[in-house]
Amino acid sequence: MTTMPPALAGIPHVTHRSENELPFVDFMEGLAVQLLQVDIESGLWVVRARFAPGLTLPRHKHTGEVFALTFSGSWKYLEYPEVNTAGSYLFEPAGAVHTLHAPATNTETTEAWFAIRGANLNVNEAGEVESVWDAGFIRDTYLALCKEAGHSNPNVIGL
Repeated sequence: MTTMPPALAGIPHVTHRSENELPFVDFMEGLAVQLLQVDIESGLWVVRARFAPGLTLPRHKHTGEVFALTFSGSWKYLEYPEVNTAGSYLFEPAGAVHTLHAPATNTETTEAWFAIRGANLNVNEAGEVESVWDAGFIRDTYLALCKEAGHSNPNVIGL
């Protein structure tokens, strides 16, 4: 354990996870996720996601803000013309409704980082909620998928 210099005593210590400490697991066909941090009380969930070319996620409405950074590949919302490519940053306000899509023409896996406050309300064409992805759902699903894949007790920040 590292000892804090006297000048830093009493200051909160940062929390670090290396890239290979937390596994990527297959969340659904064409989507692998790595849960980095979760805070059930505040509704925060932070994930890295890998999208296969051609993946389309359910249309959803956000109850809170979303912050996204793309590392590789490309993706877009079907409802908007902008395409997110490596280095792109995206902010989504609470209430945004859209359908995430990784074009089938992508020649590589798309990887992006998302910090999400609140829930994704997955909606059908009539706008009715069919499922809810929130911090608790993501935590429980990630832990179950990790266990199923043989990764015991991932050291997710917030658990």
